[in-house]
Amino acid sequence: MGKIQYSSDIPSSSVRLLSVCVSHLLILLSVSLTACRSVQSQQKPKPLPQDPFTEVYFNHRESAEYQEPYRLQKRQGDDLEAKIVAAIATAQSTVDVAIQELRLPKIAQALVERHNAGVKVRVILENNYSRPWSSLTAAEIEKLTQRERDRYQEFRALVDRDRDGKMTRDEINQGDTLVILNQARVPWIDDTADGSAGSGLMHHKFVVVDQRIVVVTSANFTTSDIHGDFASPSSIGNANNLLKIDSPELAKLFTEEFDLMWGDGPGGQLDSQFGLNKPLRSPQHVQVGNTYISVQFSPTSPTIPWNRSTNGLIGQALSTATSSVDLALFVFSEQRLANILETSHQQSVKIRALIDPSFAFRTYSEALDMMGVALSDNCQYEKNNRPWQNAIATVGTPQLPQGDSLHHKFGVVDKRIAIAGSHNWSAAANEKNDEALLILQNSTVAAHYVQEFERLYATAQLGVPVSVQTKIKEQQCVHHATTPVDTKAYDKVNLNTASLEELTALPGVGEKLAQRIITARQEKPFTSLADLERVSGIGKKLVTQLSDRVTW
Repeated sequence: MGKIQYSSDIPSSSVRLLSVCVSHLLILLSVSLTACRSVQSQQKPKPLPQDPFTEVYFNHRESAEYQEPYRLQKRQGDDLEAKIVAAIATAQSTVDVAIQELRLPKIAQALVERHNAGVKVRVILENNYSRPWSSLTAAEIEKLTQRERDRYQEFRALVDRDRDGKMTRDEINQGDTLVILNQARVPWIDDTADGSAGSGLMHHKFVVVDQRIVVVTSANFTTSDIHGDFASPSSIGNANNLLKIDSPELAKLFTEEFDLMWGDGPGGQLDSQFGLNKPLRSPQHVQVGNTYISVQFSPTSPTIPWNRSTNGLIGQALSTATSSVDLALFVFSEQRLANILETSHQQSVKIRALIDPSFAFRTYSEALDMMGVALSDNCQYEKNNRPWQNAIATVGTPQLPQGDSLHHKFGVVDKRIAIAGSHNWSAAANEKNDEALLILQNSTVAAHYVQEFERLYATAQLGVPVSVQTKIKEQQCVHHATTPVDTKAYDKVNLNTASLEELTALPGVGEKLAQRIITARQEKPFTSLADLERVSGIGKKLVTQLSDRVTW
């Protein structure tokens, strides 16, 4: 084959014209790209100043970005796992971790590194999540609920680093957090260390380092709560926040809470105290630089006046509002808090609320009350349900990536008081679970929560969805329940077919007992009310309480 010949017959004037056109095109392209970058830069908010002693972080924050360490995706937000690991890495003497669920290997590895360096490391877990996923047998996996099966598949995706569909022993040793802790002999207990079947939920999410640094977050230490789900490429994790506070005084309070639950540690006496076995403690107050912090630990017995409970403390903070209250909540089902907000609304306080879509429109959701409507079960309403007479249109649900939830539990009062922690705004959190609630009075700290709320609110769906409006009309109920109704006014829940959420909503049940009910019915369906007593943690008193609420 001969050489390819290039024509040289193009006139020089045409060549010059072509050159000029190309030059102009490149200039225009450069200007356009610069303009795009400028617009993006303008749209990206500037980082807010942090208080020197009380730092606030959000895994969806628009002013920050990081490369997620497991899927290697670059995304917006603060790397909450990295914040936790960095805090642990500074430990010289002690690290105490109380966390409902620990599934992030880097956190486990950081704890092991400090443990091996001679630092005293202690870990408390919730008993539903204190078994290595890798230890489950095929038969046990088969019996998992769909929710738990999804969690197991998330674990497999995390551990299977070479993506060959198998988990090798080496992958398990590096990816299963509880195996990592066990192999290094890091001491840990769960909420059965008191000899019980477990508390309501050991729902804490805090770390104390060297009895000085306190990390408190709304997030569990999982991919789903911090980085995102492997099953959903668009997922960037449930929306969560994290506080890092430098205060020996605050650390002392959290260490006292930890010590009550720890007792003498693993393998010793049954002297751990969880749930209502812990002594009642009033809110404690500390001054941390310019921040006045109130902290209270749950639960509080329902026999104690409500205003002395953790929800009562939230109510006290809300009642101080003179201009605004903004809420970003996973669940909001505490009627008395809704009533306090209604009073504030009547006094011209601007109320805005965002609730996770999975909870916002349930029959017991206070979001419905705030919007002036009520959902019933066969025209039977929740006890003490009280839709607002002067409803508001500033309540709704956030728009989140597929698979992600609004997992925050925060409120902001007058843009100067932030309410945060692990404590959901529910009766279960108040009366059963091990929780921590902080109220922080500092406008610099509160500004971070305001910014996060505004981010969520900007794209939120507000008001009563058409589907809910249709459901209300289809019920054709004669009247709302605006006054207390009889506790028997509920549609019965079928023990053999109800979802985890439906069982959790039953009085006295909660998530842990709901999971046990599901496990029990998989082994043998319920055929009578008395069958409930074969579920660990359910006695005659609770069976009587549920007698008019369940069927089978």
